[in-house]
Parts: sequence; C-alpha cells; structure tokens
Amino acid sequence: MQTSLEKLRKFFRLEHENGYSNNAIIGGLAKMLDFWEGEARADGIQEEVIQAVVQRLRSYDGLSPQSRADALKGLWKRIGDTYPETQQKTRVPPAKGEGQTQSRPPQPPPDSASKRETPRHEPREYKPRPPATPRSENVPGAKTSATPAALDAKLTVLQGVGQRHADTLARLGLHTLGDMLYYFPRRYDDYTQLKPIKELFYGEQVTVIGTIQSIHSRPIRGGKASIIEVVISDGTGGLRLSFFNQPWLANRLKSGDAISVSGKVDQYLGRLVMNSPDWEPVDVESLHTNRIVPVYSLTERVTQKWLRNLMNQVVTYWAPSVVDALPESIRTSARLMRLGEALLQVHFPDSQEKLQAARERLAFDEIFYLQMGVLRQKRDWKSVEARRFSVPDEWMSARLTSLPFTLTSVQQNAVKDIRADLDSGKPMNRLLQGDVGSGKTVVAALAAGIVTANGAQAAIMSPTAILAEQHHRNFTNLLKDILRPEEIRLLVGDTPESEKEAIRAGLANNTVKIVVGTHSLIEDPVQFADLQFAVIDEQHRFGVEQRAMLRSKGNNPHLLVMTATPIPRSLALTLYGDLDLSIMDELPAGRKPIHTYVLRPQERERAFTLIRGQIKDGKQAFIIYPLIEESEKIDARAAVDDYETLSKEVFPNLKLGLLHGRMRPDEKDETMLKFRDKAYHILVSTTVVEVGVDVPNATVMLIEGADRFGLAQLHQLRGRVGRGADQSFCLLIPTHEDKTENDRLQAMAESNDGFFLAEKDLQLRGPGEFLGTRQSGYASSLRMASITDVKLIEKARSQAQKLFEQDADLSQPDHALLAEALGRFWGEGKGDVS
Repeated sequence: MQTSLEKLRKFFRLEHENGYSNNAIIGGLAKMLDFWEGEARADGIQEEVIQAVVQRLRSYDGLSPQSRADALKGLWKRIGDTYPETQQKTRVPPAKGEGQTQSRPPQPPPDSASKRETPRHEPREYKPRPPATPRSENVPGAKTSATPAALDAKLTVLQGVGQRHADTLARLGLHTLGDMLYYFPRRYDDYTQLKPIKELFYGEQVTVIGTIQSIHSRPIRGGKASIIEVVISDGTGGLRLSFFNQPWLANRLKSGDAISVSGKVDQYLGRLVMNSPDWEPVDVESLHTNRIVPVYSLTERVTQKWLRNLMNQVVTYWAPSVVDALPESIRTSARLMRLGEALLQVHFPDSQEKLQAARERLAFDEIFYLQMGVLRQKRDWKSVEARRFSVPDEWMSARLTSLPFTLTSVQQNAVKDIRADLDSGKPMNRLLQGDVGSGKTVVAALAAGIVTANGAQAAIMSPTAILAEQHHRNFTNLLKDILRPEEIRLLVGDTPESEKEAIRAGLANNTVKIVVGTHSLIEDPVQFADLQFAVIDEQHRFGVEQRAMLRSKGNNPHLLVMTATPIPRSLALTLYGDLDLSIMDELPAGRKPIHTYVLRPQERERAFTLIRGQIKDGKQAFIIYPLIEESEKIDARAAVDDYETLSKEVFPNLKLGLLHGRMRPDEKDETMLKFRDKAYHILVSTTVVEVGVDVPNATVMLIEGADRFGLAQLHQLRGRVGRGADQSFCLLIPTHEDKTENDRLQAMAESNDGFFLAEKDLQLRGPGEFLGTRQSGYASSLRMASITDVKLIEKARSQAQKLFEQDADLSQPDHALLAEALGRFWGEGKGDVS
C-alpha cells in the first residue's frame, strides 16, 4: 500500500477510536491535507481520489459524529474500489454504538531517522530513496497545470527527514521539494582533475584516489577533542589525511579500502597533508569528490555532505520531470538549455560549460519574467484615460525667460518629455533620474505649473520635513509669476493644526493649487478637489502602499517620480521597465566639479587645515562618520566619540553641530536648519545627512572610514557640497593605510560623473546597493541573474517585448504554462508602477 494511503488509514482508525470527535490531528482532520495532498501526488494516487479526500475532509468539521462516520466509511470504500489492496488489511469501522468490535489502530513507527541521525555528526552515509513515479500533472509545467503540485510536498516525505530536520531546514527557507530545486549552490569546488599523489602541490584543490594503509586515533587538547590520521597510497606516493572530532571514522574506514578524497593540499612538518577532506568509497557514485561539487549555504546542525545528499535525492529525481514553461520558439531563438536539464546541471554540473549554460538559462528566466511583469504593469497603467494638459509655446517661453538661469539641454529634454506625457490622454508614469545637483526641481515645478494653469491641482511628496520645506521654497520662487504664495502650501507634521485645517479646506475647494509635504499628504483628512499631478521625490524612500495612497487621492493623476541616485542603464531597464525614463546627466552652468582627494589616515591634519581655511573664508564643512558610537566589533571611527575631540581639541574656537540616527526627527530637523542658517561652522554627522538638502555655503565634505561606503553612497554624500558657485572639496580618509588603494575611493577621485560611478559600483559590489530602491518585492526573486550582465538582460528584454507584442495576456494555448509560471514568479502582488 502506498505510504500516503497507509497514513490515511492510520488517521481514520484513530478518528474512529476517538468517537469521530475530529481530534485525531491537532486542529482537525483537515489539517492533514497540508502535507498529505502533496505526498499522495508524489505516490501517484489518482487525482480523482485525491480530490475526493480533499473535498470530504474540508467539510468534515461541520458534520455530526454519525455523519462523520458515514463520510469516512464512504470515502474509504471509494478508495478501496480504486486500490483493492487497501481493503486487505482492514476497513474503517462504523461509529461507536453500532455493534462493531473496536480494535486499536496500528501505532505509527517512531521517527527513527530523527532519533538516529543528527546531520551534525554524520553517523552514516545517506542512502537516497526516490519517491514514487510522478504523474505528469504533478510537476511544473505539466499539460494540465504549471503548478508543481508534488513539489509542494513537505520535506518530511523524504527518507531520513523527520519533523526536527524539517524545522532545521526551514531556517534555510526550505519547506517543500520545490524549494530545494531552487536552492542554488553559493559556489562550486572543482575536483574533476584527478592527480597521482607524487604530482601534488601545496595549495591546490584536487581529487586523489588511493588505498588506506593505516588509521590512527589520538586525543588532543587534553582529551577534549580527537584527531583521526589516515594514510593513503596510490602506488606513486603516500598522503596523510587528518580528520578532527570525527571519532566514528575509526570504525568507518578500514585498511585496504579504496577511497576517493577531495580537498586542499596543505603542509605539515614538510610533508603534504589534507585536513578534513571530503571522501567516499570509490565504488559509490561520486557525489562529494571527483567532480564539480556544489557548496550550499548552511545553518546550525546541517552539514554540507548531508544536505548535498538530500539535494541529490530531490534534484536527480524531480528536475528531469519538470516541464518547461518557456515556449520552444523563445528557447530556440535565445539558444537556451531546457529547464529540467538546467536545474540538474546547476546543482550537479557535468562540466564547467554545462554549469554556465544552466546558470544562463535560470538567469534568463528571472529577467524574462521580470520584464513580462513590468511590461504588463506599463500596459495596465496606459490602458486608462487621463485628462489632457497643454499650454501654448508662448506660455512656456515666458516661464523659461522668468527663470534666473538657463535650462541645460537635458532639462529642456525632460520638460519636452513631460509636456508630451501631459497632453497624451494617458497617465504620465515617468522616472526623472538626475545626478546630484542636476536641477530636477525646476523641471517638476514647470510640470506643476502646466497642470495648475489648467485649473487642476498638484501634490509633491518628500521623505522628510526639511526636504519638503526646501521644495516649497523653490516652487514658490519658481512659480511666483503665475501663482500666489497662498496657493502653494507646505503641509508637514509640525505645521500648526489651525494652519493644517486651512490647507485641507483649500485643497478641498481648489483654492490651494499646489501642496508640498511629507506622508501627511496621504492621511485621510486630506482630500483634493481635483488632484491631477503627483510628484514623489526620492521615491525609493516610500513604500508601495504610500505611493498608491497618494495616487488614489486623484482620478488617474499624472505621476512623476524623481531620484538623485544614479542607476546604471542595465538596472534601470530591468527594474524600471514600466516607467518612461528621463535621464539628466548634465550639471547646470556655473557648477564646478568637486575636487576629490584620498588621504592616508596620518594625513588627517591636512584635512583639518583645509577646513579651517574654508571656514576663515566664511564657508562651512561636513565631517561624516560610518558609525554613531565606537563598536568593539567594527574597527571604524564614530561620530559621537570624535565629536567631543573635534569640539574641544581640533576646532576649539568653532561651533560644531552633531547629527545622527538616534536623534528624534524634530532634533534632526532643528540641527540641519541651524547648519543651513550658519549657526554651526561644522556639522559632524553619520550618513543620516539627507539626500537633496541644499546648503550652498558648505564647501568641504570630509568622510572618515570612507572604505566602508559604497560608491553610490559616497557620491551622494559628496553631493552635499558644491551646490554654490565656489570651489568645493571632498576628502576621503579610509580606516587603515592599506585601504588607501581601495578601488571605490580611487574611482571617486577620478570622476564626478554619478552614472559612471554607478556602473562601477555595480561591477564592484553587485546590485544590492540599488535593489532596495524598488521596494516592490520582486527584486529579491533574482537568485541567479546578475544585473551586471547587460548582454543577457538585453536578450531577455528583447524576447519579452516580442512575445508581449504577440500575446500580451498570454491567452494563447501555447502560452498557458508560461502564464502560470509568470503568476508564480510575481506572487500575489504585482509590484507597483512607481
């Protein structure tokens, strides 16, 4: 009898013994479906039988005891008609009181695996037992469904995995068989090059096959630990193997046995040795040696060899059965490996070439699904109507003439893009990506001016009160020719309640045309008469829900999101494919490049001398630290500790302010405002210094522990100075002298171009610095794709766009599997268009 049916019989018997009180399982019989359904499919049980069990047990709790007895009897009879062997042992008896003799249910065997095998100690080799033959509907991409039903089975269906082991594996994010297929190795050790012992060299990773000559065990550290020393020979020489704290090996390894060992060749007292190598008998299929060996991330009480054995059981059995959701035409055009083969090769590759092909296939899938999703978002956003807003060219010329400066070419292009969006009849959904100081605010102000000139309202949401105040001041100055000050209002947490009421009333009756604020704008009391344009500044600082709430204040309003974080083109194409993109990579006229220097720690006094000289000329300076207070764990200077020294010893005659993340928001704002208003000569701060805060009088940015920051962050910090017409300086001091040649610091000294630096940061540190800017959840789904691989991204984008043009809804029969796979990739949420 199949295991799943045996379990069903056991629970039915126990339910009978309990008088059909629905307590054979804690929480009721329906709870068993959480694991039984997947296990039954893994056993090959007919889908009709599975569905009968599911439907009957789902409604079981609402039945009377007699009805429960009848239901289980009828269900077991139906199972017996399909699987006669189930009736040979016993039948489900009727309810108590019907004159039937009661018999005790069979006791389940103890979880012997949980008691005998603790992965940490590896007391025995794991002998994999494959599950029953899968039915086609149970694997991903099968013709009836792309949902991998059998792969939803709990890990306890695997031999040797009890509940205790399953709980441990859950800490790695492994809950089901499907999770294991997509739990990719973090690296690989290539042991494919077999070498005779006489040709071994110190430091190389190799596989050696030899015969055991001797085995010795001895205590070390006063008997608190032990070491097993094994000598093997292959006829060309001998090699000593050392195993620490693995006493059971003394019984496992026998003289005369042939074994294969893989590891790093070390040296001890002039002789070559291997310390704690992987090993296995040569007559066992090589899984840990003599191949490209996967290395997985682990957790406490899980060893590499135990997990690798478990992975081998699941991957080798299920991966070939996975049906590919990607259409054959795309797979052929993109020259991609089949999905099942890719899953097998990425875990246990036959060669480096096949491993690379597998990684490319899995990475392609991720970027392809990502692109299909953002294209769908873009289509959904463009499918609704929006009000048209246009102004005569003469109106725009008058606005540009009134500005105290001339727009750069990139600003003019951005204004042109936005005018076209506003007059398109579709909601604008544009990302305005501008380097530090490139002049995004004036572009947003002109767009708001176009909307308000047509009688509608605009809202600008900033992440902090000080940035909101800055935008309010700039909008008021830039639009003073067409809007009165009382038509442009500031709404933040500190706004007096009476003023808030007046602003809310003005928004409700359309006498307030533009409101600038923080998250206060999305609170319930704020209602707009006619919100048609929303600007979100530093948009990654807001969650999806906050952005959606602001949009919901209007009827399909036009949306402009802005960021001062330069995003590499490859990343922008991937994560922001649903947004129209305007890039501003040119600084306004009159701005001077910031002179950037990398100083050794012992040259710190030179930096202090420059700061004193600038302050003597009436300027101000920032000094930035990576930590708030000194830490025993992190070797870096800290703001609070150095603030005392700087105030009393280094700059005793100057006024210094302190700013860090543990201060209350109102304290931060007060400190920043005092610095802007020149109450402080120097601001000592952590990276809490806000993006976009404008202090034109600051000309020196000194960054301590600069090697601890990414390029994007360093560039943002540097952008706090150089906002006036005076020459500004950025001084980078690493933690130690040997960090002075740090690639990021040298790149900072060479370039002021934020987009160049962003590409460099992507190469040096990967996409982590940028992925957080999306906050839509799907960036974390990229397990295999590298955002630096522009060639692969372009290939996946091209294929996605081509398919989207042919069948955007994936409604064609050939695309049904792809539609389900896409749904699984994106999950319940579909991200957010901004």
